[in-house]
Amino acid sequence: MLKSLVGETLSVSVGQHSEAGPKPVNQDFHGALIPEGSALALKGIALAIADGISSSSVSQVAAETAIKSFLTDYYCTSDAWSVKTAGSRVIAATNSWLYAQTRRNNLHEDMNRGFVSTFSALVLKGRAAHIFHIGDARIYRVAGSSLEQLTTDHRTAFSSTESYLARALGLTGDVEIEYRTLNVRPGDVFVMSTDGVHEHVDGGEIVDAIAASDTLDDAARTIVQRALHNGSADNATAQIVQIDALPKRNISSTLSGFDILPPALPPRIPSEYEGYRVVRQLHGSSRSHIYVAVDQETGEKGRTQSPLRGPARQHRVSAPFRNGRVDRAAH
Repeated sequence: MLKSLVGETLSVSVGQHSEAGPKPVNQDFHGALIPEGSALALKGIALAIADGISSSSVSQVAAETAIKSFLTDYYCTSDAWSVKTAGSRVIAATNSWLYAQTRRNNLHEDMNRGFVSTFSALVLKGRAAHIFHIGDARIYRVAGSSLEQLTTDHRTAFSSTESYLARALGLTGDVEIEYRTLNVRPGDVFVMSTDGVHEHVDGGEIVDAIAASDTLDDAARTIVQRALHNGSADNATAQIVQIDALPKRNISSTLSGFDILPPALPPRIPSEYEGYRVVRQLHGSSRSHIYVAVDQETGEKGRTQSPLRGPARQHRVSAPFRNGRVDRAAH
């Protein structure tokens, strides 16, 4: 059944651009991963953007770690987990690591010098978009000639001219993640940006740049350069994704309830299962059974355990640099 689901493919186009602007170091970081095969159906497509705090000399490490960790570890989580569970646990683990690095380097007395970064991620799976957000980067959806802001700026105002970042990765031992999900349609366009962009380019200019550009990379470059031209003194990063096609069915609903199905009956001896020949039982009890099985292709022996809920051989994208595309901001 999974093979037939993989044939109903989610397809997107992605454009990205980042510049340091007048600053000597680019503390922004961004990435996108488009996997293939079953990982595309079971995990979806992930995009993320991060902005290290400017007061810290190590925040670019925090931003890079946040993006790489999410794009790597999200695809290593259990396929049985929901997107919300998988994404939240990966983000929480990254937050703990960044906070520990700040304490290990004796920077915790002044968190403005620590391993701290904003983080926003968009996961497209099936016919839905999942948003994870901490900080003041933004995720928008194009709505006609304007932009619909899908995230909240996690800033607390001192006055009409001063504010500080209220939430960020690595800022505290625990992180509060803003999460939401929404249905998507073919043709939907999402824009992700750091504050060096959206504080200096309005929604109409961003939509116009997308409409006038030949590619989404060109659009992202135009948006970033317009922000810098308009006076942005910060790093500037824009990432754009357009949904080109959606699967006919949502795999989440298709697979719902699989975890409560009764286990398969123990295999007979001898018998064949998923390319293996089961030859001998090593252990049997009311809870589990262990057998010796021979790979019919190689002749190698191995052990398999029953009850069996899925194929004995599995493939998973375990890093964002395999079977997918990852782009990053240059430092």
